[in-house]
Amino acid sequence: MKLTKYAHACVALEKDGVTLVLDPGKFTPEAEEAVAGAAAVLVTHEHADHFDAELISAALDARPDLVVFGPAVVTEQLGEHAGRVTAVTAGDTFTVGGFSVAVDGERHAPIHPDIPVADNVGYLVDGAVFHPGDSYHVPNALVGTLLLPTSGPWTKLSEAADYVRAVKPQRVVQIHELLLSELGQKSTAAILGEGGLTGTALTILAPGESLTV
Repeated sequence: MKLTKYAHACVALEKDGVTLVLDPGKFTPEAEEAVAGAAAVLVTHEHADHFDAELISAALDARPDLVVFGPAVVTEQLGEHAGRVTAVTAGDTFTVGGFSVAVDGERHAPIHPDIPVADNVGYLVDGAVFHPGDSYHVPNALVGTLLLPTSGPWTKLSEAADYVRAVKPQRVVQIHELLLSELGQKSTAAILGEGGLTGTALTILAPGESLTV
């Protein structure tokens, strides 16, 4: 499976000519391009840096083959589109092309007691890659590659380190990085990576870079 990183929280997974795009939001300049090549779009939650309702609605209108999955608060903003938009919750499973997807996780990480906690699901694709959205939810499965948020108003390095230790992935790939400078990303990787608190390699991919997972 080929994983391509886009800016911030958006990634694409490609296998046998089928592509899934996860969290194409308004912080991702390449989101429209990514969605144009996708068989399915998977959204973890409704925050704008993960979910561009206008972009996805336009893609659904233009492409009768596109399907979208997300929590109900996301799918309600898109409409049914003849059954091509599906609300998912923790415990659900579905397939797209040759991909199998398990939904795990329910809530966004707390930001502040005064800010409501959003619904947030994570996606485990082919039992290999886990995208947690904005959470440190530990999936009930082995994970080969963990997509790890490294910046945001809810993130904390000590919690991120404990999260990686709990998941025990073979590899960590940074996502949700836009609030960090280049120096900040490198510093975070040093703290969380193989020589730091987790003992697990942390990969930083520039937008458009890919690797095989």
